[in-house]
Amino acid sequence: MNISDLKGLSLLFVSEDALFLNEIGEGLENFGASVFTSNSIDEAEKIVSFNLINTVIVDLNLADGKCFDFIDFYKSGHPEGLFYLVIEHDYGSIETNLDLEKIGVEDYLKKPLDPVKFAQMIKMKFPDPYSGSTALAVMDPLVTKIRPYFQFRSPAMRIALDNLPKIAASNEAVLITGETGTGKEIISRAIHVLSPRANGPFVALNCGAIPEGLIEGELFGHEKGAFTGAHKMRKGKFETADGGTLLLDEIGDMPLNLQVRLLRVLEEGVLYRVGGEDPVPVNVRVISATRRDLYRSVKEGLFRDDLYYRLNILRLKLPPLRERTEDISFLARHFLERAFSELGMPHPYPRLSPATIDLIESLAWKGNVRELRNVITRVATFLPDRVNQVLPIHIIPHLEDREKIDPGNNGGNNTNGLFIPIGTPMARVHDMLIDATLEYTGGNRTKAAKLLGIGLRTLRRKVNKETN
Repeated sequence: MNISDLKGLSLLFVSEDALFLNEIGEGLENFGASVFTSNSIDEAEKIVSFNLINTVIVDLNLADGKCFDFIDFYKSGHPEGLFYLVIEHDYGSIETNLDLEKIGVEDYLKKPLDPVKFAQMIKMKFPDPYSGSTALAVMDPLVTKIRPYFQFRSPAMRIALDNLPKIAASNEAVLITGETGTGKEIISRAIHVLSPRANGPFVALNCGAIPEGLIEGELFGHEKGAFTGAHKMRKGKFETADGGTLLLDEIGDMPLNLQVRLLRVLEEGVLYRVGGEDPVPVNVRVISATRRDLYRSVKEGLFRDDLYYRLNILRLKLPPLRERTEDISFLARHFLERAFSELGMPHPYPRLSPATIDLIESLAWKGNVRELRNVITRVATFLPDRVNQVLPIHIIPHLEDREKIDPGNNGGNNTNGLFIPIGTPMARVHDMLIDATLEYTGGNRTKAAKLLGIGLRTLRRKVNKETN
């Protein structure tokens, strides 16, 4: 196996056997996996609550006896994850005593675990994990197919894309609708890659980004001498996409006079270059995407009804990010780790604090996934050194509507701050931040701990140390 074969996967080992945890942890980290370890179920529950863990491996002999409750706890939040039980080599007929499938366990593993063999097994379960991200591989067949193109785990997106493989297998026109930033072009690429035309070209044209006088030539090409400056023949997007897929993004912005020509090409399968008289046959599957309500545009006379019905054969409607909150922290972690990786930051990467997750899940994200990606990228770029958690104070300055954030629910706003003189020792900075946060919460330590992204016990220890 290669040293990066498990890169992108997060594993949690739970056992009271410190030697076992150290050996297996070091062995799997050598293959690029992110390894978490715990010696109790209570601590393990906290880890899976705040981290997206692909695979959990629990020692059945844990003294706290909460192993089976933990299986339900983990599976309820990570239905796509894998769960294994570790047993002693002389444990007896464990095979007959446990109905593994019924209790939600993939298999049992006997000590001692061989890190290489275990890594090979996990590699087979998670083929081609997404490079640079942690815990994004899932076992859903649909998600596995489109994982390189689109990340999600919400029921809303699962329903929206449920028919995507069937749509991809067809050769009919597809209309993808959704707000700006919901991923229409990415889904178009996924359809192309999953289709019989996958070996052909994928060509995209944004109909709203090209001046009206130029879009005809962009679509259909032109002959030499067709107009001033046309020194040679030029193929358009249709010809370039021959044998493959053409995405007409923001089709609702296409001028009415050009819609007639587009309809003719779709109906006849031939086009005429600008200034040309000879028909040019084209074999192209067209996917259209729009943020507009095309049916309303038809009623308002802004879009041809015959073209609308020609494009609207197969349809996908992508929900906005605010309607699939389960994906927000999931995607934020992905974008954060991708940004850190691109910046060349060494592992382990800073993680989103619980308060930060609460904050980002409460926001409207009008720009949808694109806006979330941009904000998280800015956060990663400007995050201070030696920070191990991304707190709300790191997120808020990069939000467009930060003045609308409710400080009672989302960790304060940018009008509440703390002046720290240059040269202040780091230990004193910590004390000042704790004092200011407690003052802000009126002495409520639970709220203060949440805002600071630390445990209540940790906060109490720091406060007690400061007062002693």
